Amino acid sequence: MSPILGQSPALALLRAAVGKNRVTTAYCFSGSPGIGKGMTARWFAQLLGCENNSDGDPCGRCRSCRLVAGGQHPDLLWVEPTYSHQGKLLTATEMTELDVPLRGLPQIRLEQVQALTQFTGRRPLWWQRSVVVVDGAETLAEPAANALLKTLEEPGHSLLILITASPQALLPTLLSRCQGIPFRPLPPDVVMGILREQGCGDPPPGLIRLSQGSPGLAIEGWKRWQQMPTEIQDAVLWPGSVLDALRLGRTIARSLDVPTQVWLTGYWQHRLWEQGDLHWRPYLERLETIRQQLLAYVQPQLAWEIGLQPL
Repeated sequence: MSPILGQSPALALLRAAVGKNRVTTAYCFSGSPGIGKGMTARWFAQLLGCENNSDGDPCGRCRSCRLVAGGQHPDLLWVEPTYSHQGKLLTATEMTELDVPLRGLPQIRLEQVQALTQFTGRRPLWWQRSVVVVDGAETLAEPAANALLKTLEEPGHSLLILITASPQALLPTLLSRCQGIPFRPLPPDVVMGILREQGCGDPPPGLIRLSQGSPGLAIEGWKRWQQMPTEIQDAVLWPGSVLDALRLGRTIARSLDVPTQVWLTGYWQHRLWEQGDLHWRPYLERLETIRQQLLAYVQPQLAWEIGLQPL
């Protein structure tokens, strides 16, 4: 029985492909972040290499399944967006472990795709085909996307899975070489149940609706909310004076990393939108401007201090 909730159609398509020996060379898993695309990619890799598969699900116990679960299988390569730091490419998790501030958003870079191409060029050690997962494919830099296209055209003894929350951001030529597997949002009650199973307390107002059926986004949002000083949590509507705006902007910029600041603009917009009053429309536009400036690497404190000024 698969632990992946709410994605029966996607799992059924993949089971059928394996059962009928019609697994293609490339798939694109698309849908909102945090709804099980990554879990499904790992489950699919287990299914393809399971030593005891008999009922359409990986056993989870054999050597191959355990190595996939631990991210240590020699025929599985997992590629995700990275930051460039002191000559090294580090994931967001690795940056956090090193206590390095996250500035801007990570990308999948040409060097990573070049390493991916080398991986697909060798014969698998255990499986009939190696598996490459490109997680966050919408972050592919243009040179990396073009290089990946060549690999998709000649995948060798490999199967590629692109995971994306924004398929429209991918090159059409990339999408045309993949079989699309759509993933659907989960009902709010299921999302809330998963939050409770994960030990999360009561979510802040509007978080479940903001997550749009994504348990992953809901959990991420809950964790980001817990990081915020009370001063930020209490200022959900808008600062009342120029001085308040300066203080709040400084607190946000100094207390939160940039990805959390970007998340805060979206949460704040959602809370204002829920008020159902056109009076808030200019503030929604201000927040969108702040968000775009953060993504464009504008100095965060300056973006907040100017953007939060009373109208």
